[in-house]
Amino acid sequence: MRTNTLFRVLCAVAVIAVSASCKNDKKAKIDTPAEELAIPINPKCPYPIESFDTDHGQVNIYCIKHGSLAIVFNADIKKDSRTILIDPVGDMYGQPVDYSTVPKGDIIVITHEHGDHLSPTTIDARSAKDAQIILNQASYDEIGKGTVMANGDSRSLSSAIKVKAVPAYNTGSKSKDFHPKGNGNGYIFTIDGFSIYVAGDTEPYVKMKKFGDIDVAFLPVNQPYTMTPEQCVKAAKYVGAKLTIPYHTGDTDLAVLGEALSEVRIHYVMHEELK
Repeated sequence: MRTNTLFRVLCAVAVIAVSASCKNDKKAKIDTPAEELAIPINPKCPYPIESFDTDHGQVNIYCIKHGSLAIVFNADIKKDSRTILIDPVGDMYGQPVDYSTVPKGDIIVITHEHGDHLSPTTIDARSAKDAQIILNQASYDEIGKGTVMANGDSRSLSSAIKVKAVPAYNTGSKSKDFHPKGNGNGYIFTIDGFSIYVAGDTEPYVKMKKFGDIDVAFLPVNQPYTMTPEQCVKAAKYVGAKLTIPYHTGDTDLAVLGEALSEVRIHYVMHEELK
């Protein structure tokens, strides 16, 4: 199994980072060098990549910036391989986001319409031919194309990839107008039996406990717009993923967050690139 993972576990106490793959008990039927994968990994890619074996291939998750991710499924049958590009943006914090080493998206998925998650120009530039676009209604209203998924909807995106839209919203009285209930989506991807929860902009809610078996969860931590470190811990406990990766972290004190997750024995990794 290939490992191209940059672990940066920032804690106030000493913590040993354990490879994400140690929690993944699935065995791949292929053992292909990175450059020979159906969708090759560019050796010049500057972004951390989390790699996991599945029953019929390998999942590589590119941790690009803020809420922007790419999930690449390299299937053992080449035609079944897909790249899912999530929340592509043009720039963050005044700097352009470089997608040149990230595969173009066969599937583009948008959580909601805010500018740090949706860039029409980047969608056009980074979409493969005949790409599917999945998005919430407000994002569709902005770009005028794609397939709308509401909270609770499920779809098959390929023979091996399914997606379910789940709620993403603020729960606090002072924050609820940032992301009102019923508008934005989080997404649960099931890829060859491997499950990835990308939360979108949300705070914790009890129904996260019903998501089922999640292998990897991306949880946002960036007040006042998403979660506090304490809320992230609550959400991580609700979801119960084998691996938690905080993202959309902004100015969050990652040392405080890391200590809070460690205290309740949440298995996690952190990447500074996802601030």
